[in-house]
Amino acid sequence: MRRRVLAVLLAGALLPAGLAGCGIPDQTEVQVDGAGPAAERGSLNGGGAQPPTPADSNEPAPFIENYLAAAAAGEREQAYTRAKEFIADDAKDDLREKRQNSEIELTVVRLRERPEVTPPNNDRTSTVTIKVQQVGVLRADGTLGPAAASETEYVFRLRPVAQNRPELRIYELPNVLLASDDALWRYYGAHTIYFWNSDLTRLVPDQRYLPAAVPAERRVTEVVKWLTGGPSDWLARAVSKLPDNTTPINNATGSDGRWEINLNMPGATESNLAQLATQLAWSLPELTGQLDLKIQNQKRLTVDLKQERAAHPAYPVGGKPERFGVYDGAIHPLNVVGETSGPVPVAAAKNRNVVSASLNRSAGDKVLAALVVTRSDRKQVLRVGSGPGPVTVFNDSTEAYGAIGRPTWLRSLDSDNPAGLVVADGRLYLFDGAAGMRPVPLTISGKVTAVAGSLEGHRIALVVNGALYVAAVSVDGSQVGVGQPRRLVTRLSRPTAVDWIGENQLVFAGYEGNRPAIYQTTVDGALGTKLEEDIGAEVTQLAAYPGPVGGGLPAISYMYEANRAAYKNNPVENIKREQVKDVPTPPAGNRTANPTAPFFYY
Repeated sequence: MRRRVLAVLLAGALLPAGLAGCGIPDQTEVQVDGAGPAAERGSLNGGGAQPPTPADSNEPAPFIENYLAAAAAGEREQAYTRAKEFIADDAKDDLREKRQNSEIELTVVRLRERPEVTPPNNDRTSTVTIKVQQVGVLRADGTLGPAAASETEYVFRLRPVAQNRPELRIYELPNVLLASDDALWRYYGAHTIYFWNSDLTRLVPDQRYLPAAVPAERRVTEVVKWLTGGPSDWLARAVSKLPDNTTPINNATGSDGRWEINLNMPGATESNLAQLATQLAWSLPELTGQLDLKIQNQKRLTVDLKQERAAHPAYPVGGKPERFGVYDGAIHPLNVVGETSGPVPVAAAKNRNVVSASLNRSAGDKVLAALVVTRSDRKQVLRVGSGPGPVTVFNDSTEAYGAIGRPTWLRSLDSDNPAGLVVADGRLYLFDGAAGMRPVPLTISGKVTAVAGSLEGHRIALVVNGALYVAAVSVDGSQVGVGQPRRLVTRLSRPTAVDWIGENQLVFAGYEGNRPAIYQTTVDGALGTKLEEDIGAEVTQLAAYPGPVGGGLPAISYMYEANRAAYKNNPVENIKREQVKDVPTPPAGNRTANPTAPFFYY
């Protein structure tokens, strides 16, 4: 029987090439049909961007930067051909074709600084050295896998094509097909596809990349191949694959608002097809009209894609978000111009000695509340309760800890059995509705300092040993497991806090050199952008709202704590004492504390 899923926010919709913009948009307002996702930052790239050519620059550094874009600037099968246009004829064989399972892969690198150029010699040759971070391997199925190489720099040697001509060519180079992360921004589109979780109650996003040069009519075929091929490696533990041996038959076809997909699906049932139809509707958010699903040329199901998305939204997010923070040991609403925050959904008797908190309304008419509370002995406990607001019945954890981080609720569980994750004294714990805490085993060792749950509750972001990770979360009844964490390569070092700011986007704080900063990055660490710099103090807490434009807050909304004070973005400003609601006004001249530990309730 077909299961119902709950509400969607941001999805990385990939529009036809003629509608996609170039570069890194500050904010996109593209909407898909129905009550569905707005495009995530960086999801609509490529399109009109023209591939670089050797003739575009005769200067060594820009020439190599263009070379690092050439392989990514078109369809994958021609990647080596485009790259070799930059190579001297007698050196073309130095870039030997390498394929994994007959498919071309790109080694994606991030330049740490501008290319270093050794001035031309008497024979007008020059050397260009690039210092890089290894970001990952872009595979033919659109996934960005972990980096396979360890090189931190590459060296290229250049010379003119002839003595009396200025055009350059490479005559010595590394034997690896390179692409820069900037080229990935410019020539690829980030596209989200969806897999069902293990009990078929929730869709889980999976980010892929598709060259913008791929014709629009072929994109449906690519999405079908991705779905039948299975999820990204790191996500596999949290999701269900399509039935074994499901494969596409020929390419998908479509015209006049009607699309047709023909598959082999052994033992296909009505439930299988209904589940696949929902996956396809959300994995192809730019499409409207009818979709015919055929099994071995026999039409088995027809759905209206727009109606399918409206009837089966994806995530448990209801109501407009509200801002809260901690002031004088209690949760209080925060008053921001143009926004409204209701009363605290926690009984006053339990809203005391609070250090940080997490409130969640994904459980229907229930409020899920998790509070970190300081006891009289200065130890901390986790106080957990649920019910109609204001929540009056709470349980405290039986163990006390030296320091507990901000908890995060897992939105994937049954509302009758709520649970979440929290960091305490450097370890990750699962907590339940009765505040029972048990350690969560991880396959990596080290001190855990932060955790944040995604919109659908089957992915988490972690800070472990000063590095940023993502991991899949599997749920089997009351058992919750965390898969192999994947480390993300980012521009910031020593991350201190993280949260999900979009369906496939993280916002995190760390250090740029020795300066605290806040960045945004994709779930695979490939594409990122700076949000704030020169903060002046380490960010100790960070909370984001991953909602669409029109959801009561601007897109890319987050708040953070630094130096025991709370801040917001859009625009960046300190949240002042006067913005804390439901507290008496202090006498004139009295110094008062700042609000801290800000968070969103949604």
